[in-house]
Amino acid sequence: MPSLNERNGFTSIPVGFALVVAVLSLVAPTPVAAEPAAKPNIVIIYADDMGYGDLAVQNPESKIPTPHLDRLAREGMRFTDAHSSAALCSPSRYALLTGCYHWRRLQDIVRPFGPPVFEPADVTLPGMLKTQGYRTACIGKWHLGWDWEAIKNRGVERPDQKTGYSADAFDWSKPIPGGPTARGFDYYFGNDVPNFPPYTWFENDRIVGPRPTVPVSPKGPTAEAGWDTWAGPMPKDWDFYTVVPRLTQKTVDWIGEQKGKAGPFFLYVPLNSPHTPIVPVQEFRGRSQAGGYGDWVAQTDDNVGRILQALVDNGLAENTLVIFSSDNGPEAMAYNRIRKFDHRSAGPLRGVKRDLWEGGHRVPMIVRWPGRVKPETVNGELISQVDVVATLAAAVGATLPAESAPDSYNLLPVWTEGAASPRRSIVHNGVNGSYAVRHEEWLLVAAKTGGVNQPPAWFDEENGYKKNEYAGELYDLSQDLGQRRNLYGERADKVAELESLLKQIRVKGQVR
Repeated sequence: MPSLNERNGFTSIPVGFALVVAVLSLVAPTPVAAEPAAKPNIVIIYADDMGYGDLAVQNPESKIPTPHLDRLAREGMRFTDAHSSAALCSPSRYALLTGCYHWRRLQDIVRPFGPPVFEPADVTLPGMLKTQGYRTACIGKWHLGWDWEAIKNRGVERPDQKTGYSADAFDWSKPIPGGPTARGFDYYFGNDVPNFPPYTWFENDRIVGPRPTVPVSPKGPTAEAGWDTWAGPMPKDWDFYTVVPRLTQKTVDWIGEQKGKAGPFFLYVPLNSPHTPIVPVQEFRGRSQAGGYGDWVAQTDDNVGRILQALVDNGLAENTLVIFSSDNGPEAMAYNRIRKFDHRSAGPLRGVKRDLWEGGHRVPMIVRWPGRVKPETVNGELISQVDVVATLAAAVGATLPAESAPDSYNLLPVWTEGAASPRRSIVHNGVNGSYAVRHEEWLLVAAKTGGVNQPPAWFDEENGYKKNEYAGELYDLSQDLGQRRNLYGERADKVAELESLLKQIRVKGQVR
């Protein structure tokens, strides 16, 4: 009888490796491959809070149409055991761009007007690609901090948390250091974080367009879940509904500007959707059968389609490597979506955003690379977004500095040859300081619960989840993908083995 993983389209994960092999693999990542004949353009599209089960191609019972992402999956390789570094926004973005587990540097998001998470010596993905002759751009959500101290108007104190910084707390005419153009990007355009101040447009290192002058006060309703906006300044007529359409158009325009230019480009598109506020434009209202959020995902899918079409229209698609993924699982409001619309944003997984359970960090991931990645491939190997840096270094023939991307594995043979993944373990952690370690098919939650969010009682009851009686949680994901049977009290040997592995990874990491 096939395992639960296999019944859900998962390839079996290799088992039986000794722990010493796992530890040795941590200190000996796969060598970087030789430089290919031609460097591809690279586009990373990074959704915000999109769940594993939101893609129709990945969830036969999905109530949301995602034709463009479904097509992307058919044209490339879809991974079913891919993970963001964190179940939270800023940490996952940091890990994606550095090849370093987020918990080595930060465990929580960058708060409004927070400082940069990067240090001057950090090697970033765009910085590495620039050394290989790439033009680099980021269009969308940054959420990795800026040096706001550099533009503060001294003497203007910060009000309480209810009102946030006042509009006159900053000199908006000055350049803001520490953002994307200080981390390897030649160009940036975005609004930093969709529900954080300042609610305005950034281009490179400056505020452009109308300056923030009034406290945030959104007008009208959202399609679901309220505005979820943090206090702070915005321009007088800031319209949240126009943000994602403008970012998409800016992306399409930038791609058009690359036509005919010599040399390759790297475009990082961190989408603002389907994160709150849920603001699908009228064209997409009612497009799904999963409420406002479902319509928001449908618009996100359409935006992805427009970006991919721009590559085709400008003759760039055939030499462009496209990666699509999400920064973490769906928000906790996904529980109500199950009851109201029978749509499971996390698919068969347990947990949501912030949780150590699989639904918090097992995310959609698709790779398309014409001529190099076999189309219509479903791959069940264990991979992490942390691996993107080393893999793309191999793809372009770059040699990473010795101390950079310490947790990143080269997955290029996995993508292009269908080889087994060199990754056997992943360490996750939560905002509450708890940790979990995945090794092959086993997952140990080294805490009383893997849930940071409290699931509704009806959900636990309907899905057979019971209160944990032990100090931690242990699951065999090859047989129990939904994490219903806690084996912590039955397999003391496996608990001890994984606790030892967790300690070793946290202390030693992966050294090139």
